[in-house]
Amino acid sequence: MQLLTEIRVAGFGGQGVILAAAVIGKAAAIYQGGYATMTQAFGPEARGGSSSAQVILSTEPILYPYVAHPDVLVVMSQEAYTRFAPQLKPGGILIAEQELVHIDKMPSGIRVYGVPATRLAEELGRKVVLNIVMVGFFGAVTNLLDPDALRKAVADSVPPAMQKLNLQAFDKGFEYGATLVHTLAEKGEEGHPVSMETES
Repeated sequence: MQLLTEIRVAGFGGQGVILAAAVIGKAAAIYQGGYATMTQAFGPEARGGSSSAQVILSTEPILYPYVAHPDVLVVMSQEAYTRFAPQLKPGGILIAEQELVHIDKMPSGIRVYGVPATRLAEELGRKVVLNIVMVGFFGAVTNLLDPDALRKAVADSVPPAMQKLNLQAFDKGFEYGATLVHTLAEKGEEGHPVSMETES
């Protein structure tokens, strides 16, 4: 039985959407011994236009690399939310940059997690690392990948001079997500997402 998890990361050019997706795929394929594919798409212009990437994580080799209905959707812009939210699988997880995305009423069963990734990145002095804050948050709320695998993938995906900052961004996002999950669990709400694994 092959276990597949389909993920879409979307936002606008310049937010580091592609790097965020690449880190997730690298964590799974290189540091956790699984399989991963990534495909990407840009809008009319790269910086400022729409940008999205699709990542598939699997226990076996992946035959088809495109995502139609993701288990997990990470959105960093309103346009990305509007365009891709309707494609989210029933029972899926939506992760949003809460200060950039206004979420309408989602279908029941969708678990929604918001993070002020841009503000958390600004607290570190560089707004540019908001994508790695999102990766950390993604790691904490989905529990799909080992945090150490994600951390190693972050370190391996950025220039040496930027490693410390990006690892701080990852830790900040992960800590924010772990705290949120813990808080939701204490309230008895859906705060412990199970692995989004689907049979194929």
